[in-house]
Amino acid sequence: MNALESQLAYPFGDTVPALGTVLDIAPTPAAPGIKWLRMPLPFALDHINLWLLDDEIDGRRGWSLIDCGAGTDATRAAWEQLIAGALDGRPLLRVFATHCHPDHVGLSGWLCERFKVPFWTSAAEFAFARMMAAALPGVDGPSAIPHFRLHGLVDAAMLEQMASRKNYYPSLVPSVPPAYTRLQDGQQVAIGGRTWRVITGFGHSPEHVSLYSEALNVLVSGDMVLPRISTNVSVFAVEPEGNPLQLYLDSLDKFGDLPDDVLVLPSHGKPFRGLHTRIRQLRDHHAARLDEVQAACATPQSAVDIVPIMFRRPLDAHQLSFALGEALAHLHALWQNGHLRRVTGADGIIRFQAT
Repeated sequence: MNALESQLAYPFGDTVPALGTVLDIAPTPAAPGIKWLRMPLPFALDHINLWLLDDEIDGRRGWSLIDCGAGTDATRAAWEQLIAGALDGRPLLRVFATHCHPDHVGLSGWLCERFKVPFWTSAAEFAFARMMAAALPGVDGPSAIPHFRLHGLVDAAMLEQMASRKNYYPSLVPSVPPAYTRLQDGQQVAIGGRTWRVITGFGHSPEHVSLYSEALNVLVSGDMVLPRISTNVSVFAVEPEGNPLQLYLDSLDKFGDLPDDVLVLPSHGKPFRGLHTRIRQLRDHHAARLDEVQAACATPQSAVDIVPIMFRRPLDAHQLSFALGEALAHLHALWQNGHLRRVTGADGIIRFQAT
């Protein structure tokens, strides 16, 4: 546990659910009727937490699921094991998605079709999931190549590796349900006789959904607030002049009225308490990164130049794509706040310099 983690409280210690099993959170009086499960991911970040909420709809008892796991054979096998045992013979009644990233919606189509249930998410997340699953121009893998070239990536071998990932999203999200039920900020959703408030956030994804139950004092935070790592905030080719870091930091304000002892159920890492402590840590982290980036821009710097300042370790093609997006997000925050100016060089590369 690092120094920042030690400032948080982990009510379940180091206990995590084994693959294909669930961990009942019901022994915690604050959160009856919630089961925690984990699914594997084929990345350095090797797991995602999913949540089953005890529910009843039209007199039929079952489960509302929050997030799905990626569309991999390992995740399907784990789901088959869960369906055969840990679901207690009760069906899924609906599938919620916090956002459109593959680990969250990968098996949404498969699960919704299997159980004949509706898919609940926000409008922007649904639209982006459908666009990316269809590999539409602008959100497909090849669209990233000219975007990264513009910001200084000239390594031919790395560009070739990135180009080879053109089917990355569709390979992990083979289908997205063709229809959805819309979730909007402030909406009250009844799950298992309890009211959950929708809190939307921006910057990490188009319209990320978190769910908060005042009665249970539980927040399903998705990727907006994670206990160990900072969520990725990137500028992508589809919105090349976006300012996602400012959107993300502004979105953290939406959690300001929640109690500090709320039980936070994150998508990665372990459930924790200390929400406002963690939000302060995240703000401090980004403030420090912004200071580093601004200092580096005493001379003109591209996003590629900034990556080793922010990420001091070797990166593969998958990791570099996110690192470049995040470096650019910090540059754009400073640029759009007037601290940097942007210049395109004779080589066609965009660089940023202190004003």
